[in-house]
Amino acid sequence: MVNGLILGIYDNHFPLDSLPEEPAGCGAQIFLSLTMGGAECLLLAVMAYDRYVAICNPLQYPLLLSKRVCLGLTGGVWIGTCVDALILTASTMHLPYCGSKKINHFFCEVPALLKLSCSDTSQYETLLFVCSIVMFLIPSSTILASYARILAAVLRMNSTRQQKALATCSSHLTVVGMFYGTAIFMYMRPSSYHSPEKDKILSLFYTIVPPVLNPLIYSLRNRDVLRALRKLFGKCRVFQQN
Repeated sequence: MVNGLILGIYDNHFPLDSLPEEPAGCGAQIFLSLTMGGAECLLLAVMAYDRYVAICNPLQYPLLLSKRVCLGLTGGVWIGTCVDALILTASTMHLPYCGSKKINHFFCEVPALLKLSCSDTSQYETLLFVCSIVMFLIPSSTILASYARILAAVLRMNSTRQQKALATCSSHLTVVGMFYGTAIFMYMRPSSYHSPEKDKILSLFYTIVPPVLNPLIYSLRNRDVLRALRKLFGKCRVFQQN
């Protein structure tokens, strides 16, 4: 039911046979989705490093993450993701497509388009695998290394500081697990293991679900937000009782 509803929305705004008729629009969708997804991959790694410095080296935080360093990291993230997205988009749009041009997906995405190509895509799949290693495995390794150091530092803290450190990291780990798990499973599998229905469901978990849940996940660790929610629930209970 949900798949049908979302498919209907996308079908009205982005026709499923848009590849032959609107290649520029399809290419734009691929480029933007890869850019935004890649930026989130790298920014999550940067956020893990930020938490590592804040917990393990708090006195050096202003030096290690100064304004200049943050601007450099941000610029590097966007430049790197744009280059990666441009390479993959150009390679995808230059593949020959024949037969049915109907894209069985919510939007123009690389795995869905590979199914339509009538040429040997093994070289392109190798390129996609290499790009996935750069965009997924290297940042995820950075995240794992950062949290390994954080865990070692947390174990040496007293209980009060442990709770504070874990509260700082829990929201970030939730987003990392939700985003990286589905994205790696989607882009690092061989094309022969892809199925349209599974790909549609997976694409929701790294394109729609994280942006929707991010404000909720990150705001619930804010004491002011929690206090406001408690007041709201208290007023609702009083209103129901009356």
